Amino acid sequence: MSVFVDLVPDEPKVDPSRSAAPAQRWKGLLTKAGLPLLSVLVFFAVWQTVATLGIWNETFVPYPSTVWRAFVDVSTTHDGTRGYAGYLLHEHLYMTLRRVFAGVLIGVVLGVLLGLLMGSIGWLRSVLEPWLTFLRALPPLAYFFLLVIWLGIDEAPKITLLALAALPPAAVATTAAVVAAPVGLQEAARALGATRIQVIRDVVVPSALPETFTGIRLAVGMAYSSVVAAELFNGIPGIGGLVKDASNYNNTPVVLVGIFAIGVSGLIIDGLLRTAERRYLPWIGKV
Repeated sequence: MSVFVDLVPDEPKVDPSRSAAPAQRWKGLLTKAGLPLLSVLVFFAVWQTVATLGIWNETFVPYPSTVWRAFVDVSTTHDGTRGYAGYLLHEHLYMTLRRVFAGVLIGVVLGVLLGLLMGSIGWLRSVLEPWLTFLRALPPLAYFFLLVIWLGIDEAPKITLLALAALPPAAVATTAAVVAAPVGLQEAARALGATRIQVIRDVVVPSALPETFTGIRLAVGMAYSSVVAAELFNGIPGIGGLVKDASNYNNTPVVLVGIFAIGVSGLIIDGLLRTAERRYLPWIGKV
């Protein structure tokens, strides 16, 4: 009887999933970064084409290069003129962001607290829910002039308007999340001797946080969409005031600069919120 020993070593086995992982990462990166970049390039190409064809007057559709020059002029001191109305673009943006931050902070804090109460107390939800729906349905301009009459034309009506715009989304999202908190977990916590406050703190709030965070993102969006209305009066420095003042003189390039400044800063803030959501709420989609 002979025994044959295979002296040739086995070839290392390659895990196909590992070899495919880098390709999938590159594909995901191209999808996330490449497609948005492509859409931006297509947008500017269409814009340039429309401006070149002269379908509309240049007052209404200026060339991208004209808007770029307006951006440079608003951002720098040129020919003895400092920015627009004496303020540089970043100073206008800073004042707008400061107002948005103050309004969103007030609106979100009150909205989340109100949502916790409404989600936990049934009769309070029945009383306040119609009022929240009523407020959410109102466009900002519908009550901004009333705020100006009550509070004057300084910062108070602007911040109040932004807070009122941010409050309903945060309150509604938090209320829905608290109502949808798992009943089984709440009953298990009570069976283990937890008090009502402990159940809310340890079970309801963690369960409601993902949807509440979505409400916060919506609240920021609502505040941003109301910022031009909030800066209708005495809004300079501010992006909304810049846009309104430039529109009075048919200065379309500066209006577009203001719109782009609001949009780009809004994208950055939403990206920061999503990053914070992924970092501080890692259990989303896993439970």
